[in-house]
Amino acid sequence: MNKILQFLICSLLLSVSSISQAANEYPWWWNSDWWEQGQLEVPVNHKVKVDWVSVDHDDNEIPVMVARPDDDKKYPAILFQHGRRGLDDLIQLHVKRLAARGFVVVAGDVFKGRLVDSYPIGHDYALEGDVNQILTYLLSRKDISSKKACSYSHTRGGYYTLKVAVKFKRQEKDLACYVSYYPHMQDPNLPEPAQVYQYAVEASDMKLPTLIFIGEKEQYQRRRPIEAAIKVMQENKVDARLIIYPGVGRGFDFRPDNVRNFADDLASKDAIQRATHFMNKYLMKK
Repeated sequence: MNKILQFLICSLLLSVSSISQAANEYPWWWNSDWWEQGQLEVPVNHKVKVDWVSVDHDDNEIPVMVARPDDDKKYPAILFQHGRRGLDDLIQLHVKRLAARGFVVVAGDVFKGRLVDSYPIGHDYALEGDVNQILTYLLSRKDISSKKACSYSHTRGGYYTLKVAVKFKRQEKDLACYVSYYPHMQDPNLPEPAQVYQYAVEASDMKLPTLIFIGEKEQYQRRRPIEAAIKVMQENKVDARLIIYPGVGRGFDFRPDNVRNFADDLASKDAIQRATHFMNKYLMKK
């Protein structure tokens, strides 16, 4: 039985059953070493160290989290971009889990840089320039082994990194690939019909190899533009892939322990390993 079929069977079983647990107890499948330190049952795991720096742009000081293996070696460069939550504690754990796969991961808290509250409704276009500047900082680091970086994002962060790739023309020489979890694939400031029935115009000009993850239960108004954008990229002969996980919805990569289930964990572990293979493939070419 192949791994994909095993995953589907597990997820379908979970969709019709629940795992009971006493209050304040973790379920049988919970693994704190994975959730907090990024350790997986795979051949390569790295202990992670975290530092904080600041990047200046437009007279704003942007706090930037840098997570990387705790040694003196060089590793490929990853630009991590948060979404509407901001770079809170749950998202910082995802940054660490990614760094544990063997990357130098730079994650800017662009909301704090411009005093934007978490979960903004409208989109401040100035944030795109901040993300672009953080990419410049990442590529200037002496501890990276790749000449280019891959962007790695979720929710609205997927829109920011799409704009950086196309609008700022960084896909031409500085980016090797684009990875995103259920990205907001449309300008958040456009009216509702555009959110549901269209996708960001930049997707038509996307040239980067693209890997997107969503759950089967993703919101319709988000899923439709993602699927349409992937289709146009594929028509443009871009290596664009969409992975859909059965039995899970939005937020499976960061849902906290009090609401998290086994299917969320299966999807998260599978996605981060697929992303690792995908990014290494294209970063090694550069």
